[in-house]
Amino acid sequence: MIFQLDNSNYLFPNPILAEDDGLLAIGGDLSVGRLKAAYQNGIFPWFSDHEPICWYAPKERCVIYPEEIKISKSMQKVLKNNTFEITQNNAFKEVIENCAFVFRKDQNGTWITKEMQKAYLNLHTQGWAHSIEVWQNKKLVGGLYGVVINDVFCGESMFSLVSNASKIALIELCKTKKYKLIDCQIPNDHLLSLGAKMINQNAFLECLGNC
Repeated sequence: MIFQLDNSNYLFPNPILAEDDGLLAIGGDLSVGRLKAAYQNGIFPWFSDHEPICWYAPKERCVIYPEEIKISKSMQKVLKNNTFEITQNNAFKEVIENCAFVFRKDQNGTWITKEMQKAYLNLHTQGWAHSIEVWQNKKLVGGLYGVVINDVFCGESMFSLVSNASKIALIELCKTKKYKLIDCQIPNDHLLSLGAKMINQNAFLECLGNC
């Protein structure tokens, strides 16, 4: 069953009631209060322009435990070369804009709509959303952003304009030692090669509440 959210409050249905594809509810808005309530319950928005806001709570979650991040020998060499500069929360707006517009194979358009960008900028302004930036020759070439709930970094998207830049951002996120878990939401080969694994929804929700 897919639920219609009540615009008068920020309450969400129990995430275990989501459909097999993770879809739980539609409607509502992208206000800071609603987004905080969503992430605190393991729920995130995902929709395209001209579609209703859709809220997802996948039955399985792709996550990375920071201490288990896999760094290949070739990647270790890249890191030792010190050709990149890494910062945190210095260019959140630029990171989310690049995530929205960078080309992705087998993907038409973007789910990071103007409405989404504005919503996460509001979250960032209030201290809930954070970014990692990767620079080369003073130019932003990679990065990622996400929402922090307790000790969990709920990753939203990443981008790379040069080889390895997004990997460097993710490795740096793990090396900060600020988070016990990094939520990657949905798996892909790139994440799995870095040590991501699948855990069930209950395990993720337990960690989200206890980390």
